[in-house]
Amino acid sequence: MSATPTSLGESTAVPGADGGASAFVAQPTPAFSPLYQQIKVLILQSLQAGEWKPSTAIPSEIELASRFKVSQGTVRKAIDELAAENLLVRRQGKGTFVATHAERQIQYRFLKLIPDNGDPSSEGPAQRHIIDCKRSRASLEVARALAIRTGDAVLQVRRVLSFSSVPTILEDLWLPAAPFKGLTAERLRDYDGPMYALFETEFDVRMVRAEEKIRAVLPDAEQCDLLKISPQSPLLSVERTAYTYNDVPMEIRRGLYLTNKHYYRNALN
Repeated sequence: MSATPTSLGESTAVPGADGGASAFVAQPTPAFSPLYQQIKVLILQSLQAGEWKPSTAIPSEIELASRFKVSQGTVRKAIDELAAENLLVRRQGKGTFVATHAERQIQYRFLKLIPDNGDPSSEGPAQRHIIDCKRSRASLEVARALAIRTGDAVLQVRRVLSFSSVPTILEDLWLPAAPFKGLTAERLRDYDGPMYALFETEFDVRMVRAEEKIRAVLPDAEQCDLLKISPQSPLLSVERTAYTYNDVPMEIRRGLYLTNKHYYRNALN
């Protein structure tokens, strides 16, 4: 059972990567960090522990200020940063909610391939074809990226995303098996929504940030067949590592993007 942080410097339970029970670990208050940053850390601990679930409201600023024994302005500044990081969502007149990948604006946070007309909604949702979801053993490369041991169980997923019935993205994913116990190709096919929304609603794993490496490549014969393209078709290779709270890696995703009718957009702040 997870502990709920109630004041600065209190001990809390940090969930393990397998989603199971965890040992209590002392979380010392940073010696010189601003007070609002300390409050941000405490709110993040509550999010990580599952005290507030995706799409549900968190306590009001007044309630959090009373809980942490700080001013309402300090809480507001912490929440502002979490909202800017897409972890919380403010709704006028309703309160502040835990962001969810089921929301449309959050879905497009991780989907950077945009049609040439600039409107992601113009094509409608992607049509998904799940090719495979199988259990395998982590190679050295996969193990390093997921911070697990070589040979540990992983789930490997392959799928094709089409837009307007045109195969556009070929993706291969590797997931640590323990947090995603019970994930099958049938479950992926039956879920009517983004994959990250499935992860957070059914496996209690929320992807909060990602790192990507991008390069131009040419397809091999199998990739040509799946994307229905010629061997001379240039593709954009996007290799992503996605992290949950506390910077725990939870997914490796290698995507091949066809960009003859799309472009890859990234906003830099």
